[in-house]
Amino acid sequence: MTHIYNDYGQPVGPDIDCWQPPSKLDPECLEGRFCRLEPLEAARHSEALWLAWREPDPEIDNDAEGHARWTYLGGRPFDDETGCRAWLAGMNADQDLLCYAVIDFTDGQAVGMATYLNIVPEEGRIEIGHLSFSPRMARTSMSSEALMLMMAHAFDKGYRRLEWKCDALNVPSRRAAERLGFRFEGVFRQHRVVAGRNRDTAWFSVLDVEWPAIHECHRRWLAPENFDAAGRQNRSLASMTAALRHDFSQS
Repeated sequence: MTHIYNDYGQPVGPDIDCWQPPSKLDPECLEGRFCRLEPLEAARHSEALWLAWREPDPEIDNDAEGHARWTYLGGRPFDDETGCRAWLAGMNADQDLLCYAVIDFTDGQAVGMATYLNIVPEEGRIEIGHLSFSPRMARTSMSSEALMLMMAHAFDKGYRRLEWKCDALNVPSRRAAERLGFRFEGVFRQHRVVAGRNRDTAWFSVLDVEWPAIHECHRRWLAPENFDAAGRQNRSLASMTAALRHDFSQS
């Protein structure tokens, strides 16, 4: 980003022309091809989410009750459906969060959760986090589209910076961020204590000036012609966004 000089000869950031702080996001449904994001309702979504989150991940050993996917979130904070409903109600009650249930179009059931947090309209920044996707969403077009919908919604509403943070050791989350077009910004060392363990946090972001090109990658990847009859992608999203990262680094 270029800078200018003030009257004292000091470098300062450029003026932001024609930008108005966005309003705080209101809960609304986000519709895609493979899934729908509904504002989370504990009473409505808890049963389906509890069942989905209990499914073991077939690619992780010794995960009979589906706990492994919560490791980098500090562990699953409930042990039964009643606890799940109470936890979801607590998330809903937090005025600093806007939580969504991810609905699978094939059966209309909730199969995961995603959240906007660290919402700061006056600075135009917002974060996507608290991603709790069930094994049914793993490595599917639905999981990618759910996050694409949230990214598009944030920029459509006028935010200028979208953030993604994760445990620096969470390799799948880091790969997902870069695959979606987020740029790695660095690691905050000893950033948090999670479940009694040290957590270094990896930071990623997308800026409004980068978003149009990233959005076009998302559009081309989601297009029906990018998938064969069995639902296999012809061109990967990772290859599309990797080319963008190279272009951004040269600018």
